[in-house]
Amino acid sequence: MNPIEITLQALDAAERAIPSGQPVYMLNLLRYRARARYEDGFDAAPCSGREAFNERYRPAFRRLAAGKPLVRVFSVPVLANLVGSPGERWDEAAINEYGDFATFRSIVETETYRRDVAPHRHAALEDFRLFALAKAV
Repeated sequence: MNPIEITLQALDAAERAIPSGQPVYMLNLLRYRARARYEDGFDAAPCSGREAFNERYRPAFRRLAAGKPLVRVFSVPVLANLVGSPGERWDEAAINEYGDFATFRSIVETETYRRDVAPHRHAALEDFRLFALAKAV
C-alpha cells in the first residue's frame, strides 16, 4: 500500500472521532520528491515534486472542491525541526479549514479525485502526514 494514501479505514476512524457538523482543520505535512514520479500510463510531463503538487494537484483539488466550504488557512515552508525523529524533514506545512469532515470526505472519496487528482499528490510527495484538528475542544 502507498504510505501516503488516504484509506477508507482512516476516513472511517476519523469520522467516528470528529464531531459531525463542526469545522475541521486539516494539517498537512509535505515532503516533496526531487522529481515527480507518476505511475506508468499516467500522462504527465516531467516536473519536480513541488511543481506537481502546486501546479497540478492543488488546482485540480480546488476545481473538485469548488462551491464547498473550504478555506486555505495557510501554506508555508518548514524552517527547522526543533523536536522530532532524527533526520525527519518536512518541506511545507499547510492548514485547510473545511466546514465539516463530511465535506473533506465527499471530495476525497470521489472517482474524479482518485482518477484525476490523487495521482498528482502521489507523484509529488516523498512523505506526507495528514491530521484532522478541532478549533476548540
